[in-house]
Amino acid sequence: MKSKNINRRQFVRKTVGTAVGLVGLPYLVPSSVFGKSGVISPSNRIVMGAIGVGSMGQGDLQEFVHNNEVQTVAVCDVYRGHREQAKAIVDKKYGNGDCKTYLDFRELLGRGDLDAVQLALPDQWHGIIAVAAARAGLDIFGQKPLARTIHESRAIVEAVKRYNCVWQTGSQQRSDDIFHHSCELVRNGRIGKVRRVEVGLPDGHASSETKGVMPIPDGLDWDFWLGPAPKVPYRGVCHWDWRWIMDYSGGQLTDWAGHHIDIAKWGLGLERSGPVEIEGVGQYPQEGIFNAPYAYKFTCKYADGLEMIVANDSQQPKGGGATWYGEKGWINVDRSGIKAEPESVIHEIIGPNEIRLYKSRDHKQNFLDCIKTRQETVAPAEIAHRSISVALLGEIAMLTGRKLKWDPEKEQFINDPGANRMLSRPMRSPWHL
Repeated sequence: MKSKNINRRQFVRKTVGTAVGLVGLPYLVPSSVFGKSGVISPSNRIVMGAIGVGSMGQGDLQEFVHNNEVQTVAVCDVYRGHREQAKAIVDKKYGNGDCKTYLDFRELLGRGDLDAVQLALPDQWHGIIAVAAARAGLDIFGQKPLARTIHESRAIVEAVKRYNCVWQTGSQQRSDDIFHHSCELVRNGRIGKVRRVEVGLPDGHASSETKGVMPIPDGLDWDFWLGPAPKVPYRGVCHWDWRWIMDYSGGQLTDWAGHHIDIAKWGLGLERSGPVEIEGVGQYPQEGIFNAPYAYKFTCKYADGLEMIVANDSQQPKGGGATWYGEKGWINVDRSGIKAEPESVIHEIIGPNEIRLYKSRDHKQNFLDCIKTRQETVAPAEIAHRSISVALLGEIAMLTGRKLKWDPEKEQFINDPGANRMLSRPMRSPWHL
């Protein structure tokens, strides 16, 4: 890396122990990143670590480790099986056994030799670990959603800003041509002024399955997996089904908000603002341990009168994705492609003097490029915050059953102390932001 990043590493070695609560823990640097003199090699590679290396994290790791601009040196997970799988991926790529493994994310952050870190964790952990990584001076590739609550999400944004971190959210649709083109068509008035947008997200998990208490799998630190969430017995939900439990996630609503809500706002030019009014209804399982909504629908109104209707896709006229309705037609985009009325709109070319949106053709490469240039990524923290905020506002409106008034600048509900208390969640000791 450039000399300024080497200096940053040296500074972090002296300070990161205090920043993440690890005074007295040694930082560990593999010999392969040092030259004969004992100082960091002047390689241009970005030195990375990975925290959370299960399904999504392992997929991200595979992409980063096979990019020649990256040197992955450490992986962390509370489940030993994931740690061992991730280490095997890294060591096979480099033909050695140098990759270090950690159970405790604080030890990885305290190494002092990293430039960047990838994060892929259950939602209840996002705020704590992302803020700690920012304090450690690292650039961050963080999977969506940004956080489980609006207060945690805002805390990430402020930490990234304070510590001058490059942040890329794993909202990879921003680096896909069909989503980029759709948003440019809307922004350039191809369907006229937009007064309504519909966002279709996947149907939720409607199962009333009751999972009994089970033995904790060998190699899993269940208490560490829970972290700031309430302490409960193990019931087999740690690798996937945690998404249907509201202590850890908001179901498909929060899991997909960083995709289609994000795109809807990008096409409207509202990706750095929020609604002023929210109301909706959710349907929740009545039995079993799963309690995230399996059906949901809420309406957000913006200051200029525009309506955004978010629902599980079986309740939306056009199904999944983002659908903008304008004076002269409509455009729908999801991962299957673009549809429009009139259909000819799809093939229109955006001229050089029209609105051109940030162009990224490779989401992870965009992150790496911005680490070097210190420019903003295509999916920065503030935009990710505003996208998940819409879902979290809808969640609160459905849980309270009230029409809520929202101040998008102060990020507070107006004259509703009960709703404002839901902007954050208690954290189990000793975890806190």
